[in-house]
Amino acid sequence: MLAGHYTTALVAYQKYPKGTLLFFLIASQLQDLLWFTFHYLGLELTEPSDVFNTTLSNMAVNMLYSHDLIPLIFWVSLVFLFGKVIFKDTKIGLVGAVLVLGHFVLDFFSGHPHHIFGLETNNVGLGLYATNVFLAIGIEAVATVAMLWYFFKQEAKNGIQRTSKNKASIIGLFIFGIVFMLSIATTSFRQLLNIPEFDLGFNSSVPTLILTYIGMILYLNYIVPKFKIEKKV
Repeated sequence: MLAGHYTTALVAYQKYPKGTLLFFLIASQLQDLLWFTFHYLGLELTEPSDVFNTTLSNMAVNMLYSHDLIPLIFWVSLVFLFGKVIFKDTKIGLVGAVLVLGHFVLDFFSGHPHHIFGLETNNVGLGLYATNVFLAIGIEAVATVAMLWYFFKQEAKNGIQRTSKNKASIIGLFIFGIVFMLSIATTSFRQLLNIPEFDLGFNSSVPTLILTYIGMILYLNYIVPKFKIEKKV
């Protein structure tokens, strides 16, 4: 998933604002951020290398250390300890750990293939990006809508009002995420736009993904708390 993970961070922040939205956003996308790191360490090389040739269905990477089940135990524990120590609150640590685990659960239904530990071990996911990418995107869209509906419903229940512009700014980012995924589901930008082959040194997949993920994190970290209106008197 891309957009769907961020919605879990919004709900976590809503329930436990002491943990900060930034912490929850990073926790919700920790495995993907680790994937990018391990790519540059030569441990989880991602293909195709050219972003203009990349689609969700042809992207290939063995996410051994970032996403497989056994390493997940370590990442869950690490986030729990980080949250507990930094925020001096066991609940914050637990919520962060649940977000990391939730990433794995959501990827089970909509994501790349994951395993127990390595390609030679059993699958622990449907791997729909490779086998039925549109179903995967459909699952993500449903999960995203459900989580956003719950988030805004709880805000209304708590007496928190947002302007229509602020709501549209939040929802619009998730619409962008789903539409972007649909646009590259099975057709690359090179095919879609008839882009010629070239190499400027920055048209590679992982840097583009990094910019997308960090951009979404910074955007939500700014837009969600910034324009929150105080409870009605």
